[in-house]
Amino acid sequence: MAHRALRIIAAALVGGVLSACTTEPATTGTTGKGSSDGKLVLGFAQVGAESGWRTANTKSVREAAEKAGITLKFSDAQQKQENQIKAIRTFIQQKVDVIAFSPVVESGWDTVLKEAKNAGIPVILTDRAVDSQDTSLYRTFLGSDFVKEGQEAGKWLVKEYEGTSEPVNVVELQGTTGSAPANDRKAGFADVIKGDPKFKVVASQTGDFTRAKGKEVMQAFLKSHEDIDVLYAHNDDMALGAIQAIEEAGKKPGVDIKVISVDGIKDAFVAMQEKKINVVVECNPLLGGQLMELAKKVVAGESVPRRVEVKEGVFTQDEAAAALPGRQY
Repeated sequence: MAHRALRIIAAALVGGVLSACTTEPATTGTTGKGSSDGKLVLGFAQVGAESGWRTANTKSVREAAEKAGITLKFSDAQQKQENQIKAIRTFIQQKVDVIAFSPVVESGWDTVLKEAKNAGIPVILTDRAVDSQDTSLYRTFLGSDFVKEGQEAGKWLVKEYEGTSEPVNVVELQGTTGSAPANDRKAGFADVIKGDPKFKVVASQTGDFTRAKGKEVMQAFLKSHEDIDVLYAHNDDMALGAIQAIEEAGKKPGVDIKVISVDGIKDAFVAMQEKKINVVVECNPLLGGQLMELAKKVVAGESVPRRVEVKEGVFTQDEAAAALPGRQY
């Protein structure tokens, strides 16, 4: 009996240590799990901090959670899918009320999402979609239409060179390989320009959505191709890195090489004012408020749309000065 009592005490102590290692343990109100203080608990697995856009996205989520009185468990995947999968499994173990994440890549999520479903935890996709045949694995998607963004970039290019039959050589800086924005922005752009043979994408390579990689890849493009007319970058940070490479090569970005970019961060609007970027297709990162509203609804068992899109625009050099003061990221 004495040995048995000692084992019980030891088990209790181990349990106490383990729970002390987990911040804000989730247990909850509406679903019978949640936090000890009755607040809804949201587990959010972010891609990383690879760009100004992503930093603004994270800030929006953090601030909105605090304002909404939601306990936020946050994880930075540092652009690695295995880190996000690990984070989601941790959220499941912590019994959060709802999980939201922006997938690093589109494929390879079914197993972990089935685990969340089996645990009765609803999932919200933010910013990026997943490639899964089983749409029951998530409740809704909140974000942008990346195909449309690529199409808008292509439409600007077609209009810019309207009336000329001269060849137009385009180089493309793609986002992270396998990610939804990279796949869709490429597809949307290609769909629009394919009808005019004068447009030719002479080089297309990933820049991982980072400024440093954008510069590195653009340097390689400039060495391999003497006649580049247009740069199409899947995000502003890559475009800004590429602009450095263009200038170091003795060329004028926005003039010698026209620059099309996607996102709409402040630095890109400054570059448009300086005539270094010709057009920016907006991708709005400020999703926090809408995410908290959706989180509350899915936990309460309310119906939500399968897809919720954010409002976005297209900005040219002429509009940059007026729009810059109002940019929140």
